[in-house]
Order: sequence, then C-alpha cells, then structure tokens
Amino acid sequence: MTIAIILSVAGLGFLCWLAFDLAVHALSFFAGMAAGLFAHHTGAGPFGTITIGLIAGTATFMIGQFIFAAIRSPLLRTLIAALFASPAALAGYHLVLGLSAIGMASDPWRHVFAVTGAIVVGSTAWAGFTAHPFEKPERAAGSGLPQR
Repeated sequence: MTIAIILSVAGLGFLCWLAFDLAVHALSFFAGMAAGLFAHHTGAGPFGTITIGLIAGTATFMIGQFIFAAIRSPLLRTLIAALFASPAALAGYHLVLGLSAIGMASDPWRHVFAVTGAIVVGSTAWAGFTAHPFEKPERAAGSGLPQR
C-alpha cells in the first residue's frame, strides 16, 4: 500500500512536470506536432513522422533563439520573446483551468487560478527563452554581470 502511494505521487509529479514543460514550449511543440502530422498524412510512416516532428520542433526553438540573439533592437527582441511566451501563457491557462475542474466547484475561482497559471507559465517561458545559450559575450559584458 505504501509503495502504491509513493509511486502514485511520483507519477502525478512527473505528469505535472511534463504538462508544465510542454506548456512552456508550446510554440515549438505545436510546430513539431503540425510537421509530424503533415508527414504522417503524406505517408512518411511512424519513424519518419517522429523524426520530422522532432526536427521541426527543435528547429523552431533553436532558430527563434538564434534570431533573438542576433537582433539588437529591444522592440524586436521583445516581440520575438512574446511570440514564444504568449502560446505558453495560453496553454498554461487552459492547463490550470482543466486541472482545477477536478477539485474546485466555484467557476470564478477556477478562472482566478487559471489566470495565475497563465502568468506563471508565460513568465517561465519568457525567462527560459531569453536566457539562451547564444548570448554574445560583448552583450553580457555590458550587463554588469561578473565575467568568467
């Protein structure tokens, strides 16, 4: 009985982590799913479908980060980060709204928690996208952060 409870909590924690991670990477996940479904409908087979989907999702995220690092304009950088963070916020809203239906009866409180979830997931996606590995050293030097 104790092992079942521990495994249930671990499984639920894993599913919550997976749902949160997919919500944070909503745009890349959508691009990968769309490309994978297109490949499947054109007869690529299971291996080709998965491969095309993974390549498209990864390429969407990596190209977005590369463009974000290459552009100097703060307005364009903000727009690109918002392009990746807004679908994540929308996914976070619907994720929390759906999960709150399990344990909450009051509809207004469900929406309050859903908006809070959208803010948390959207800001996490924003932070995760703007803290990318393609940052140029000269841009980090002017930020006041200590250099290694």
